[in-house]
Amino acid sequence: MRRNDFYLPEGIIYLDGNSLGPMPIAAQQRVQQTVVDEWGEMLITGWNKANWFQQPGLLGNRLAPIIGAPENTVIIGDTLSIKVYQALAAALQLQADRSVILTDSGNFPTDLYMAEGLIKTVGRHIELKVVAPEEVKEHLDESVAVMMLTQVDYKTGRLHDMASLTEKAQKVGAISIWDLAHSAGALPIHLEKCKPEFAVGCTYKYLNAGPGAPAFIYVRHDLINKVEPALAGWHGHSAPFAFDAHYTPANSIERMRIGTQPVIQMAALSAALDVWDKISLDDVRAQSIALSELFIAQVEKRCPALKLISPRNSADRGSQVSFGFEHGYAVVQALIANGVIGDFRAPNVMRFGFTPLYIDSADVLTAVDKLEYVLNEGIWKQENFHQRAAVT
Repeated sequence: MRRNDFYLPEGIIYLDGNSLGPMPIAAQQRVQQTVVDEWGEMLITGWNKANWFQQPGLLGNRLAPIIGAPENTVIIGDTLSIKVYQALAAALQLQADRSVILTDSGNFPTDLYMAEGLIKTVGRHIELKVVAPEEVKEHLDESVAVMMLTQVDYKTGRLHDMASLTEKAQKVGAISIWDLAHSAGALPIHLEKCKPEFAVGCTYKYLNAGPGAPAFIYVRHDLINKVEPALAGWHGHSAPFAFDAHYTPANSIERMRIGTQPVIQMAALSAALDVWDKISLDDVRAQSIALSELFIAQVEKRCPALKLISPRNSADRGSQVSFGFEHGYAVVQALIANGVIGDFRAPNVMRFGFTPLYIDSADVLTAVDKLEYVLNEGIWKQENFHQRAAVT
């Protein structure tokens, strides 16, 4: 438990770290330092004096152990959607004789959107094949160019077996891209051991780097200098300040950089990563499972109108639990009004994230008390709780 490292409003039980992590207390000072002492005092010299230009690689190496990656295989910057595009474009370029992108119906929609958009520009026939999550392995064959999956389903919390699926993909000659948005910082990830070709993820969920925090991309070490960046930005050039008229990619993971990184947001990420210096992800995983199991048992005992959507077996899900209810949106809004923040995903899914860095069993029990109250007393039926906001 590292609750004292985070700013949490008094009276709030936060079960939505799977969507946006709370602010690390150190982030406020670190951002202020960047704004005042660096941007303010150093002005443009901050690119050298404060090492702004080196941040993507430095922070990539700090993040690497959290996802089980070796040094100099992770770079920070841009958004997750951009990193998905980068990885997928590079993978297709390496698989010029294959024509199928295999994914599943539980993948995050933006990953599918990026694939659809990329396909229109590739210049050859590519099929985006979407199958049920449990059917991915049986559809892996010699026609598959790329297997693109989100490790933890954003809606249900279902957890893919990265090791076995990557092994099967490699046996048939397919390249693997793993989206770690809902697993980085939530459970142990073993990229170096599983050896997928690519992985991408965001830093604003379980890694607590703040809204709009930059994403990351991992490229397996032996492929880094074989990858041709589709988005050839000047920061990925081998000599960006030579200002050559033609692009030559860097001979390192730096080639996956594109343009100017968000320096102020990088400062928040740096502070967020400080929290992980003395944390065991195995311990985080064990505690999050215990909290999730307690929540499921209590909800099913006291709120029988709700239906568990997440996998029953804790080994088959990430650090979130989802329940279905016809009026789930209104229930979530009523819960928020009563001091418990979860979130909603259409059409009827209520999501609750369990992050033991700042949530304990007492919080879980209090959250279920309030959920039972909202349901049994019909609080969710109030008209104002049914009015949809722009973000659900």
